[in-house]
Amino acid sequence: MNWLLVVGGAMVGAPLRYLTDRAVQSRHDSVFPWGTFAVNVTGCLILGLLTGVAGHVQLLLGTGLCGALTTYSTFSYETLRLVETGARGYAVLNVTASLAAGLGAAFAGVTLARL
Repeated sequence: MNWLLVVGGAMVGAPLRYLTDRAVQSRHDSVFPWGTFAVNVTGCLILGLLTGVAGHVQLLLGTGLCGALTTYSTFSYETLRLVETGARGYAVLNVTASLAAGLGAAFAGVTLARL
């Protein structure tokens, strides 16, 4: 039963990631990966909000939805591509901004959940 919750969340998270990434990226004329940045920070906020929630909600929304919504592999690939194409400043910005915004969103989510 638990695996069905993870699959159900992932069935929503994966297309949501793709559609959000494309929508955000299409609005920016930049090599910076704004779409991946947006979904990863959003996923951090959701996981922060879910901190302390156990059971079915965590499996559905945490592991399933957020697991499919966020993407460390794409973040890594896009950062590598920025370095390879000579956009080293954007690569550094991507790493530092993703880390800072992701942690900030997670902490904000935990704080909101405790209110």
